[in-house]
Amino acid sequence: MPQPNVLIIDDEPLMRISIADALKDEGCQVKVAATGLEGVDLIKKEPFEIVISDLRLPGMDGLQILQTCKEVSPKTGVIVITAHGSVETAVGAIKMGAYDYITKPFSMDELLMIVNRLLKVLELEDENRSLREELEGRFSFKGLLGKNDKMREVLEKIKLVAPTDSTVLILGESGTGKELVANAIHHNSPRRDGAFIKVSCAALPESLLETELFGHERGAFTGALRQRKGRFELAHQGTLFLDEIGEISPLVQVKLLRVLQERQFERVGGDQTIEVDVRLICATQRDLKKEVQAGRFREDLFYRLSVVPVQLPPLRERKEDVLVLAEHFLGGFGLRAGKRVKAFSQRAQGLLIRYSFPGNVRELENTVERAVTLSHENKEIEPWDLCGFPSCPYLGGPPQPTCGFCSEGVPMAEKKTASADRLDVAREQFERQYIVKALERTKDNKTEAAKLLGLSRKALWEKCKRYGITKETNGAEE
Repeated sequence: MPQPNVLIIDDEPLMRISIADALKDEGCQVKVAATGLEGVDLIKKEPFEIVISDLRLPGMDGLQILQTCKEVSPKTGVIVITAHGSVETAVGAIKMGAYDYITKPFSMDELLMIVNRLLKVLELEDENRSLREELEGRFSFKGLLGKNDKMREVLEKIKLVAPTDSTVLILGESGTGKELVANAIHHNSPRRDGAFIKVSCAALPESLLETELFGHERGAFTGALRQRKGRFELAHQGTLFLDEIGEISPLVQVKLLRVLQERQFERVGGDQTIEVDVRLICATQRDLKKEVQAGRFREDLFYRLSVVPVQLPPLRERKEDVLVLAEHFLGGFGLRAGKRVKAFSQRAQGLLIRYSFPGNVRELENTVERAVTLSHENKEIEPWDLCGFPSCPYLGGPPQPTCGFCSEGVPMAEKKTASADRLDVAREQFERQYIVKALERTKDNKTEAAKLLGLSRKALWEKCKRYGITKETNGAEE
């Protein structure tokens, strides 16, 4: 950090001079103030990395200075100086956001140690802020993250197509972020102030989808008690996003083709022609070219929809983005949960990179949310937090067939080693092994094994269930 700017607020001239000289020797730029009002005036005029303030000052005390400083310059670190009998007030200052306090009398070395420690904290915060800005600037676009070459091409294409009115067809597996791309295109287009209407074509049968898109007149069918506007009308001068476009029926394909060609349609049961100005964005996980060849999708409609195709790569093909996305989700879920979660441990990072994520970004997001929920305050995310099963193999249990983290070939030896340094894990591993040995000695007689272990039969059954202990596990016979 180049020459940090420090403000000293103290009504004792000798104290001000002594602290200022010591800080200048450390390479700091120093300003001084004899009163709280003078100090606050300086804080409002120029930025300071650190403010060192006495708690007892004429006109305005140190707590008021701290409060003002947090309002005007929240990134500034504040150190308060207090007399020996005012430690409780100093602790109150810490709760209000001060970095630290020091009691009189103190040695200058002690104060400089606190200042240097604070400077390192501020430097780390600046570095994190810069990295976050770099990440958001270089590798993201309106919620889309990625430094993989394929993803970079996608982001560049989105930036080029967003300002236009061209129809976009977004292709990709489920969970790759097709809706996020549609959102990014709309919100960076000239239509951003218009409506952004979304329709899931796969969620509605043909009859309902037709009236959903084009609306209906009163009496058009049984239950049509009033006129209803369709999604095309509601999206006038905005954007309409049709998800899973590959699922629409031939009848709806014909009507959709007409809207794209002529920019007009009629409501179901009506004869009034309605003109609309809508930008269309579609998405599908189907291969529409194959659907065209199979006769299930109109070729002319396909070419109308795919003016600008955007192909989203699956997460397994952009491994370098996994940790970028995971850290992004970790910060968001930690903030929402009000939980301080440090980061992913090295073992957890390795597990995330090795896993194929068949559910793509959506699965990664759900995995991180579960990990944040199951993790402890101020602890790193560990492999067992990612797995989420009560008898997770990382805690000594058997692999769970429904969990990809357990079943994708991570060696069991590594799984057991990964958790060996945790006391609670070691205790559970020992208990499991002890129960297995007791069952072997009693030839899987649960009643005898329970007596041997000093447990009730129900308690033994519950522990066997928890640790995944079966006859196949311990090799015992009936």
